[in-house]
Amino acid sequence: MSTFYFRTLFLVTVLASICGCALGPDYERPQVLLSEKFIQSGGEGESIANLEWWELFSDPVLVELINVALERNKELGAAVARIERARAILGITRADQFPRLDLRGNATRTDASDEAFAFAVAPFNNFGLFTDLSFEIDIWGRLRRATEAQRAELLSSEYAQRAFVVTLVSEVASTYFTILGLEHRLGISQGTLNNRRGATELIAERLNKGVVPEIDLNQAQIEEASAAVAVTVLERDLRQAEHALSVLLGGLPAEIPRGKSLYDQSFALELPAGFPAELLERRPDVRAAEESAHAAVARVGVAIGDRLPSLNLLGFVGLESIEDSNFFHGNAKTWSIGGSLLGPLIDFGRSSSAIDAAEAEAKEALLGYEQSVIQAVREVEDALVAIRTTREGQKYRENQVTAARNAATLSRTRYDEGIAPYLEVLDIERSLFEAELGASNQRETYLRSVVQLYKALGGGWVQESLLPIHAELAKETPAVDSAS
Repeated sequence: MSTFYFRTLFLVTVLASICGCALGPDYERPQVLLSEKFIQSGGEGESIANLEWWELFSDPVLVELINVALERNKELGAAVARIERARAILGITRADQFPRLDLRGNATRTDASDEAFAFAVAPFNNFGLFTDLSFEIDIWGRLRRATEAQRAELLSSEYAQRAFVVTLVSEVASTYFTILGLEHRLGISQGTLNNRRGATELIAERLNKGVVPEIDLNQAQIEEASAAVAVTVLERDLRQAEHALSVLLGGLPAEIPRGKSLYDQSFALELPAGFPAELLERRPDVRAAEESAHAAVARVGVAIGDRLPSLNLLGFVGLESIEDSNFFHGNAKTWSIGGSLLGPLIDFGRSSSAIDAAEAEAKEALLGYEQSVIQAVREVEDALVAIRTTREGQKYRENQVTAARNAATLSRTRYDEGIAPYLEVLDIERSLFEAELGASNQRETYLRSVVQLYKALGGGWVQESLLPIHAELAKETPAVDSAS
């Protein structure tokens, strides 16, 4: 009996796996028309995205800060937890494809009512131990499509976590460069403030001697106050930037260590970006969007399968006896096997509406993937043009600072000799102050543009690092999982 039972179960399982066809569309990557190279090409050669962050950034303090963030950042930890959750859900979904065996047992003693029977019934026992079988035969491939969808969701969460890694690295680097820029401009402002305080004291002495008019003192006081305000604003922004970086590092607001100064940070003169088509494989957020689209397409097959009848195999095998002494006797064996067919007959359009909803969701996800590709190309182009223009602008800013310093020296000499009014000195020194701040800001913008290009290219993440995950999924996936 038991041999027949398990042979029947094995035969049904094999037939279901061989003959079952998965309904619904098979996923195919949408074709997005891409140009052969970027408009703002960043030079020839291997893309800088192939460099790890410790190879791209020359500041050891920045490299250490990035490592701390990758170890302690709370949001990154939450992303890892989401991967674990998706993996567990995949295990639950895959299990639905296979037979389920449950152990059931009972032991009762019953004393029936004499009024319920035409004759007296003595108290009796009942002992039972059964193995229950329940198995939905995946005729239409609904369960396989559900597993396919959940597997894609797992990969999507994995890619999303890697996309967050890229974002985290870029945010730490950008914020660090912001801190260096603010600190540099704070130094400029403090130096300017000290010079203007000295100038105000000198003008006050000259006013007391009757050498200069009072308006010169008032103008000097105005410029001194402007520099003092700039110092307070930059100091506030600097501390807030440090607090922001502390949070990225997974800690409370604290002072951030410094490495190389703003102008000691360096990158290669040529920053090749590679080719647009590489973004399809390199950008983890694009890959995450693609896997989400894959999952949505697979769920169309699930919705179609829900509209069709399901075939379930039910049965049990076990022992049952009214006396415990005969429980393991050969005559105590019992078994049953059968099947059930269940499907919607009249549901007033519920099933068809579910299919329409799944198809609309798939269409939305596919368009979302295409949009993510377009956005990725745009971000690379934006970063490339930002690098080129800020690098060119840096030269103009440096020339401006040189000219302003020379003009300030000449103007101060002319004023001391009584040739030029003090207003001329103030105007030129104000121009010098603005030029120095502008050059510092331009340098910071350039450094952050390089970081933005690195992020836009999906830098710091290598596609091959996902291969162990693909191999693991392939190893865990039996033949019954594949859609035929």
